[in-house]
Amino acid sequence: MLRTILAITGKPGLFKIVSHGNRMLLVEDLISKKRTPVHARDKVVSLGDIAMYTEGDDKPLGEILDLVYAYKNGEKIEVKAMDNDTLRATFGEILADYDRDRVYPSDIKKLFTWYNLLLDAGFTKFTEEEKAEAQEETSEE
Repeated sequence: MLRTILAITGKPGLFKIVSHGNRMLLVEDLISKKRTPVHARDKVVSLGDIAMYTEGDDKPLGEILDLVYAYKNGEKIEVKAMDNDTLRATFGEILADYDRDRVYPSDIKKLFTWYNLLLDAGFTKFTEEEKAEAQEETSEE
């Protein structure tokens, strides 16, 4: 599911891939449903490709979003009311072993903002599809 959700540098919000063409993607804003083209010169990152630093192995964004969802019982996070210390403390309760030297408050704020956007778009599970795809690949082998 997160593989089709994109963050585009310079554009607020998150976008879903609708179609792709020659050196261009057609994306749709998750909230406003407005469609717009994204060209090869734009920096685009799939949420499925993002991971956060921990003291051990990096943790995929989908797993972290599931942890946030469980921590907040499916409710939104008031990001604007949090200062840097509150962001770090809250994220520390969600993911105790995150790397405090390499994960900045701006990263945590972006994570919480994306979480709120995904909730507004109706998402409640963030890793289920990827796990199902991985199980299918394993059973085929």
